[in-house]
Amino acid sequence: MQLFNLKDKSEQVSFCEAVKRGIGREQGLFFMDKIEPIADIDGLLKLPLVERSCRVLRHLIGSELTELEDIVSSAFTFKAPLVKADDDIYALELFHGPTLAFKDFGARFMARVLGAVRGDSRLTILTATSGDTGAAVAAAFYGQPGINVVVLYPKGMISPLQEKLIATLGGNIHAVEVDGTFDECQDLVKRAFDDLPFRAQVGLNSANSINISRLLAQVCYYFEAAAQLTSRQREHLMFAVPCGNFGNITAGLIAKALGLKARFAIGCNVNDTVPRYLASGLWDPHPTISTLSNAMDISRPNNWPRVEALVKMQGWSLQDFAAGMLTDDATRKTMRTLYAKTGYVLEPHAAIAYQVLKDNLKPGETGIFLGTAHPAKFKATVDETLGITLPLPPALAQRAQLSESKTELQPDYAALKAFMIEQLV
Repeated sequence: MQLFNLKDKSEQVSFCEAVKRGIGREQGLFFMDKIEPIADIDGLLKLPLVERSCRVLRHLIGSELTELEDIVSSAFTFKAPLVKADDDIYALELFHGPTLAFKDFGARFMARVLGAVRGDSRLTILTATSGDTGAAVAAAFYGQPGINVVVLYPKGMISPLQEKLIATLGGNIHAVEVDGTFDECQDLVKRAFDDLPFRAQVGLNSANSINISRLLAQVCYYFEAAAQLTSRQREHLMFAVPCGNFGNITAGLIAKALGLKARFAIGCNVNDTVPRYLASGLWDPHPTISTLSNAMDISRPNNWPRVEALVKMQGWSLQDFAAGMLTDDATRKTMRTLYAKTGYVLEPHAAIAYQVLKDNLKPGETGIFLGTAHPAKFKATVDETLGITLPLPPALAQRAQLSESKTELQPDYAALKAFMIEQLV
């Protein structure tokens, strides 16, 4: 598999090299310049999840990574069920992994790939999270010899249970609470990657969706969703994706390029840079606003260049996307309305995707919205909004009782660098 730096096409690397580097020169993202479709999609959809995912990833990656089949079988050990939530609308529940979020798919795959390709070199995973990425990455890399993980998250802008999943592991997992926004956390990561001597000193890598391995793993569950439908339902299919850093929808569009027939809808909260861009043609990020759907509190999505590259590559149009934005009040209203109608419990991110899907679904289409996190990860919001007492799954109940171990920093690169050198070198 040959990948190119979207900012510097002269930088061309293999899949394994892209995974090890994380990001290219000038903070450019690695991406393919062509995608060959899979010939027999119907046959592919008849396979079980692990076998199908191996075929999809082998098709994309090629002959690299001889351990691929073992990696997939050990990473994808949980289900992604399709659950009916409304008339002609299903939830793809991606929260049945160890940290109860869709990020478990990509993080577990990436951790195993890095373990296979890193050799004897020591690595430091530096990642910024707006909620679920940090927990999934921390769990996936916890206890791995030769690999340290530093997770940056914005103070007061992730849920208490999300923080528990990040800051209660210890060991090789270092939780850093930044007194700023997610975008500022992300800027710190970018500065660290631009600091080439420091990057080499600590063996820096990233587990955000900027790493191509995370992205490719996520392609697999779009096929898993379609596999759970009838052939008639698959003929007219629409996915709605709650979007923050836009890695999730990029993965869905890769699945589309491979031959999965579907339309896509972009769901955002008031950090709606992309919906406004699609409507006006003007890229105008506003200051990030804290919302109920905190994992989507991102004004400058890192993966958007990949979306535009893919749209251009396939000859699509950005106008093919449906898009919508919900305020917090509208999000709560959606949660209440669907619960009253069918009893299905939405958390804020899924609520946005569901509503954008419902607003854009055409007669005769089957709709799937992505449930990216277990509602219990947002227990306070869900309980208050729906007037219920949501029980905590065992994985959350156990961690909720543990004490946190974290370092508090200002959004200052010199302070972050000094902390990492002290802890890791």
